[in-house]
Amino acid sequence: MRADRLVAIVLLLQTHGQMTVSDLAERLECSERTIRRDLEGLSGAGVPVYPQRGRGGGWALLGGHKIDLSGLTAEEAQALFLVAGPHALVGVGVEPGVKSALRKLMAALPAPFREQAEAANTAVLVDPVGWGRSNEQPPNLVELRRAVLAGLQVDITYAKPRQEPAMRRVHPYGLVSKGGTWYLLAGVEAGLRTFRVSRVQAVAVTDEPVERPDDFDLAEAWEKVQTDFPARTYAEGVTVELRIEAGAVRFVSAALGRWANLQPQPAESAGGEWPRYTATFPNAGVAATELVRYGRRIEVDGPVEVRAALARLGEQLVACYGPRE
Repeated sequence: MRADRLVAIVLLLQTHGQMTVSDLAERLECSERTIRRDLEGLSGAGVPVYPQRGRGGGWALLGGHKIDLSGLTAEEAQALFLVAGPHALVGVGVEPGVKSALRKLMAALPAPFREQAEAANTAVLVDPVGWGRSNEQPPNLVELRRAVLAGLQVDITYAKPRQEPAMRRVHPYGLVSKGGTWYLLAGVEAGLRTFRVSRVQAVAVTDEPVERPDDFDLAEAWEKVQTDFPARTYAEGVTVELRIEAGAVRFVSAALGRWANLQPQPAESAGGEWPRYTATFPNAGVAATELVRYGRRIEVDGPVEVRAALARLGEQLVACYGPRE
């Protein structure tokens, strides 16, 4: 996000001629400390920004410096509108700002590229919400996004399932949308934690800056959250040993790969034996309920309680759907 903010600072100075740090901070929804750091970074990188001292002073660009968008190729312009078009951001919550920014970008593009950019702008629609689910955003998503961008700590009132809501101070690092559900990755005293945004009942932004690890990467952190999810959530759960028909491996892996931590196991013998896997579930009942839908395409080797639960489900199905006298 910092690269976007640096470009936005130059464009604002280019448009308004001179702006104060507080004006820039308000426009970009971040702290004045962040803006000062960015201005110093721009100056160090060779962008001719300089402060105007005295009453009514601020920051300006030296010698009418401008960002030249005429260097964009037709392919680059199309790519920008394909990935950032307002119809490609349904459910993200930034559509008004994106529409405004793309209008300005469209006006700045060389004339030969505008028609192609306009076509790309309406060529792709990304709907991140699954069938039968609402596209409505969690009520506190916008406030949390502002806190992330501003780099400020927040006090959130969070309600875990079957627990009373409790307030806690967190360092918001980033937001992730997974299948239409929003999550906040934040630092607390015990380390990195994940909060489901829909369970956040209230947000109060503080004046304290976020303390973020220097090597923090949002994509890497989210990958680790997904990998660690079964072990952390089902610490007292059951690990199932199973074999999957070769033709069903892809289907079963797509369904169980993340949340049940489906893991391949070394083959014990060569030949036509089905590939072996392990999967983790909260308990034997949940394991049986999830696995019974695959019918004869999987076979559970253990533990015994899961095989017994599957057998009970089979008996119930036969009793309900078997031949009638």
